[in-house]
Amino acid sequence: MTLRVLIVDDEPLLRAGLRSLLDNQPDLSVVGEAGDGGEVVDLARRTRPEVVLMDVRMPGVDGIEATRRVLAEIPDPPKVLVITTFDNDDYVYDALLAGASGFLLKRARKEEFAHAIRTIAAGETLLFPDAIRRMVTARPAPSGLAPRPSSLTKRETEVLRLIATGKSNVDIAAELVISLETVKTHVGNIFGKLGAANRSQAVVFAYETGIVAPGHSLR
Repeated sequence: MTLRVLIVDDEPLLRAGLRSLLDNQPDLSVVGEAGDGGEVVDLARRTRPEVVLMDVRMPGVDGIEATRRVLAEIPDPPKVLVITTFDNDDYVYDALLAGASGFLLKRARKEEFAHAIRTIAAGETLLFPDAIRRMVTARPAPSGLAPRPSSLTKRETEVLRLIATGKSNVDIAAELVISLETVKTHVGNIFGKLGAANRSQAVVFAYETGIVAPGHSLR
């Protein structure tokens, strides 16, 4: 299966470099480019990518608002992987809250870009869990985020904590000695109860609300 990728960045040279890098991968294909977040929804509707590489800092419509629009306005929306220059970028934190599935530094190696896109597309593993934990726990909880720890069952809380370590559904099933289908059911329930769009957002909410403690050990 070839994964279709849409590149969104206001720097033409960076877009060209990313296109060259990704088109050289046998299972990745760049289906479009945009220089502004305002172009993303229409372009994504036409090209139907599985993953959008989204710059967070752009003039006009930035990557945070563009992520919100993609997830809200496109049926069965693509996954969003935000790209940034700095790993402590507040824009990345806001993009994760908006529903982005993960982030990657622009200086990452080509192997890391390809791996990140495949991981995001698969959707069963949290990308760079330790980096997300550091980013989230270094900031105060947003005032609009209501604590919901009591809404999860004991088993769902166990599953969420394992998600926060970056474990896949298969890993979680093996560790808890339950079926893969049961894990998928728990993950779906967790997303529904937390109002999360994906694993990254669920983990952000879990740290913010205290369901997972900031000192929780990650791999």
